Amino acid sequence: MSRNTMSFALPESMRSYIDDRVRGGDYGNTSEYLRDLIRRDQQSEAARRLRLLIADGLESGEGRPLTSDVVDELRTRAFSRAV
Repeated sequence: MSRNTMSFALPESMRSYIDDRVRGGDYGNTSEYLRDLIRRDQQSEAARRLRLLIADGLESGEGRPLTSDVVDELRTRAFSRAV
């Protein structure tokens, strides 16, 4: 995994908060704390996206039996959107 450095400015109150979390032993250093926040944000965003997809599915109309033809159609649609 490549490591990239990122620099940014924080208000003193935020920096102090991060330092307190690290000193408290919850994180080994500032980078660990920030990586954990980003991972949590990624998980939150994935959960939000899943909720939206479920809502779209529920609003899409009457269901239909899951046959091999339907599965093939869904695969085709999914792969055409991924490109």
